[in-house]
Amino acid sequence: MDWGNVTAEDLIDALREVDWSSPPRPISEFFARFTFPRSSAKWNSRLKCNLYYYRTNYFIMIVFILALGFLRRPLAIVAASLTALSIAFLNDSFAGTFSEKVTRTVRQFSPHMAAKMRPPLTPVIRGRPSAKRAIYICGRPRWVFVLVFSSVSFMLWFISCGLLTVLWSLAFGLLATLLHASFRTPNLKALTFFNASSVNYGVHTKAFAIVNYEKALSSKPLA
Repeated sequence: MDWGNVTAEDLIDALREVDWSSPPRPISEFFARFTFPRSSAKWNSRLKCNLYYYRTNYFIMIVFILALGFLRRPLAIVAASLTALSIAFLNDSFAGTFSEKVTRTVRQFSPHMAAKMRPPLTPVIRGRPSAKRAIYICGRPRWVFVLVFSSVSFMLWFISCGLLTVLWSLAFGLLATLLHASFRTPNLKALTFFNASSVNYGVHTKAFAIVNYEKALSSKPLA
């Protein structure tokens, strides 16, 4: 079993399961050796291997390119932050934590206002809530914050003309990632471990094998 047999779905599943807190690969290794793939099959295998192996490097590279695109457009930075918050509010845990921290901060200056920011009580019938628990942020329904932040961010994107900058920066970052993953010679030690893990673990799923392959990444690679 090799990377050529790994589908895009397997790779996505593995990227969801793997630990993203691992540090990026050294620059000397990232730009160590480049060769042309000898066939489309070799290119397909190399692309998936490098996307997994250098995932942190690619993420940092794309963020860096986006940041460079924002340098001349400060409003675009604010718009990007508001857009990120709008998306984050859709997560129940983040919305609850954000509301709690804001309410706690306001309570230090105005306890009366903080009391108004508490979410309404949900009626309980026979020990169970009478309706599905709604998410509130600072005493208001979550959708209000999502709508307001999204609207303001859209206006800032329009005023700063930053949306086109973001699209171009993102396209450039993805193109740079594709080119590097296509021509960077795969790490031989990592490939050897991946093939061995597929046999030794019995591999219930390909994603399981890919995640186990992560154990080889902490060792010094052979470029």
